[in-house]
Amino acid sequence: MTDTDLSINIAGVHFKNPVIAASGTFGYGKEYDGLLDIGGLGGICTKGLTLKPRPGNIGARIHETPSGLLNSIGLENPGIPAFIENELPGLRKLGPVVIANLGGSTLEEYEEGASLLDKADIDMIELNISCPNVKAGGMAFGLDPVVASSVVKAVRRAASSKPLMVKLSPNAPDLIAVALSCVNAGADSLSLVNTFKAMAIDINSRKPVFENISAGLSGPAIRPIALRMVWELCDAVSVPVVGMGGIGQANDALEFLLAGAAAVQVGSATFVHPPVMNEIAKGIAAYMKQNGFAKLSDLSIRNFNRSTIK
Repeated sequence: MTDTDLSINIAGVHFKNPVIAASGTFGYGKEYDGLLDIGGLGGICTKGLTLKPRPGNIGARIHETPSGLLNSIGLENPGIPAFIENELPGLRKLGPVVIANLGGSTLEEYEEGASLLDKADIDMIELNISCPNVKAGGMAFGLDPVVASSVVKAVRRAASSKPLMVKLSPNAPDLIAVALSCVNAGADSLSLVNTFKAMAIDINSRKPVFENISAGLSGPAIRPIALRMVWELCDAVSVPVVGMGGIGQANDALEFLLAGAAAVQVGSATFVHPPVMNEIAKGIAAYMKQNGFAKLSDLSIRNFNRSTIK
């Protein structure tokens, strides 16, 4: 047995452990007060924030599917100024690293929002480039390397004092090209995967369940695909990668860490069992002790001559 150090450093930000609440699944922290040890988390990614308030999508927003969850929330949020004034003080008191998830529909919105967050008491920005670019016919910013690079550069300029994590869309035709363009544009780290584009049909009404037809799929169903994408991305970039997608127990998180991820985010599983993130952190520590790993970074398969693994 050995002492274990679960702490990590991502872009100069210290996390007590690698378990982070994923954006859109943990609100602003207070929603889970009393349901788990929030102070025991490594970090909290806020619900997606935009420059101005958004009411979110109409109609159905959540639909369960075998081993997964479809969501079409529509980035409902109070806007960045209201978040900074009303939500951030309480979130800051909870203890974990605070990561503000930034979205937008235009380059200008991203820039203005990033400028406000740059002055706020947050630790890091997670840039969501899966948002639809209204000036490009609704195509997500993160689907094209050139477009992705432009928004990362803009946000990097507007928020020069904050570490920048870019959250990638798994729906990009060439994920690695998008990732490399983001790193070259100034991303300090990357997170993936965001939800997969999917849909459901109500056989009784004979109509799509969601007003927008398609929605985002998360949950255990996507984990093997997400893990493969994280593995490939860790081979392609030199910045820290935060993995997510269907993580529901310590063994799931360990797969992502072994694949090369510096940390993990947990989302849908928290809806089912709120204390799951505390349990995952404890499970990672137990695995490390049992196998003689002193530091979290020792887990990566990269440390075991990864190039020979087939």
